[in-house]
Amino acid sequence: MDALVELSIDLGDEESDHAFQQQLSSLALETVVNQTLHQAGITQPVILTLLITNDETIQALNQQYRQQDKPTDVLSFPLLDRPLANAPADQLWIPPEEAGGTASKHIFITPSELTTNLGDIVISWPTVLRQAAEKGHSPTYELLYLLSHGVLHLVGYDDQTEAGYQAMIQIQQAVMEATGGKASSHE
Repeated sequence: MDALVELSIDLGDEESDHAFQQQLSSLALETVVNQTLHQAGITQPVILTLLITNDETIQALNQQYRQQDKPTDVLSFPLLDRPLANAPADQLWIPPEEAGGTASKHIFITPSELTTNLGDIVISWPTVLRQAAEKGHSPTYELLYLLSHGVLHLVGYDDQTEAGYQAMIQIQQAVMEATGGKASSHE
């Protein structure tokens, strides 16, 4: 099973976007996504969108969708109505209808032979650079680690509980080890 990752880059100007696109072409984005899905027990064909952007754009999204007026490292926007991952409930996000939200009564279920669109991941490149420097590892490692984190959110994991946080950290570290990233504690 290979996941399809649709990549967009918007760092603020075309020259930076093009240079970054060249740099990213050598990274194993799909490998990290596929390994994360494998570790989470997801076997069906999936697609997701990854936007790598600047602090201003992610801050605006963070304000709009999470009411937090500050930049962040990664945001995930799942398209699924319920978690795809098969994990204990205290590790997963709650479907909107169970959380008192207004979920659509007409749920579209993707037939198993078709590709499931998991949703969107947004990562701030300037925040990646800062966090990598603070933690003493490469920006590439930080980017791939955050990509794995975002994928886990798309398939249903939630780090708002200690159990979910620990499960996500364990999976992300296993992914990084399996894909050649260095093992390190990541808070």
